[in-house]
Amino acid sequence: MCKIQSIFVEEKRRVTKPSRDVTSPKRTDAAVMAEVRVFPLTCAVQNYAWGKIGLSSEVAKLVVSGDPLAVIEDGKPYAELWMGAHPKGDAQIKDNRITQTTLGQWIAHFPACLGSKVKDTFQGQLPFLFKVLSVNTALSIQAHPNRDLAARLHAQFPEHYPDNNHKPEMAIALTRFQGLCGFRPVEEILGFLKCVPEFHALVGNEAAEELRCSVGDVVRTSQVLKKCFTRMMNCEKKVFVDQLNMLVKRVTEEGAAGKDTSSSNGDLLLRLHSQYPGDIGCFSIYFLNQVVLDPGQAMFLGANEPHAYLYGDCIECMACSDNTDASDPCVSLYDPPVPDFTVMRIQVPALVKQYTVAPVDSASILLIIEGDATATSAAALSDITLRRGTVLFVSANESISLHIISQSGMTIFRACCLL
Repeated sequence: MCKIQSIFVEEKRRVTKPSRDVTSPKRTDAAVMAEVRVFPLTCAVQNYAWGKIGLSSEVAKLVVSGDPLAVIEDGKPYAELWMGAHPKGDAQIKDNRITQTTLGQWIAHFPACLGSKVKDTFQGQLPFLFKVLSVNTALSIQAHPNRDLAARLHAQFPEHYPDNNHKPEMAIALTRFQGLCGFRPVEEILGFLKCVPEFHALVGNEAAEELRCSVGDVVRTSQVLKKCFTRMMNCEKKVFVDQLNMLVKRVTEEGAAGKDTSSSNGDLLLRLHSQYPGDIGCFSIYFLNQVVLDPGQAMFLGANEPHAYLYGDCIECMACSDNTDASDPCVSLYDPPVPDFTVMRIQVPALVKQYTVAPVDSASILLIIEGDATATSAAALSDITLRRGTVLFVSANESISLHIISQSGMTIFRACCLL
């Protein structure tokens, strides 16, 4: 789990609603354009097959709330909303005074918007990609390389590793969110090896015994765990398919007979097998922790840590207990152990009608999850209407004043880089 801290951030910021015509006609004078340092964005949607369908997807709901003219297709998956300057999903700028079309182009023209430390540390690039994910069926198991390995793989195999950066991730639940993350305690894995003979058959007697003998030696256990996991994942297809079919048949019959199948993690096994029949990943549930997050809870996914999302909606931030601060109880800080990004959750109570989002020495992206407000900023030059689904880019060291209209308060997520 990621460490979630709270800090004294006078986060009383107001976010704006992305509207096409929030400003006056385009002006080409560079000095004038540089004055507009806060503006709304239209962000890329990714329609991966594992996404939730139509308006059951939080991604789709946010898109249509932010832009009532957006069309959501029934039967189409809406998996991810990308908020940032990634070349495969560069956000569109919704301000007619700005000649650059995308956020990436604008940052290239005005890199000072990133903040001096961020600009120098990350070579003039926005160091994070902010996302919303709506997961309907399980994603494949992944383990991302660290920064050095990512650079080497990119240099050697650019067709398979198109990005030279590392990819630490943090997921913050918007709805009840389920995933697999990191290896279970070795005692739990040994328990499954004992109770699930089909799993034991894939790992093998020798590796299972080696794992049992490693208990108490943390370094040795880590090495043997990876060996066992790799052995299973590389198992000959006919062998694992036969074992999986036997396991599913046994668990199904036990369940039909009213027996408790929890010792085989039966419910999750049958669910994953129904989504991906015959997939070796079904056995990963015996190696990896099953994590269930309630809204607001988070998990951090570090380099080389195997993980897979299973179901639910989350905020995700990646490289490109929940505490609050006594001085500003509206702000919670999700602080992962990497420098590339930090996420803040701003929850403004219903009785508060004026709130200032404080400046930080980093560019920020804000997403309105709940509430309506009018945002004003000297760096916006005109008012911006904020509503659920609005995405706002805020340059470094700029503050925003919010005049909150909604009766139920506001919930805002803010991604930035606090070096």
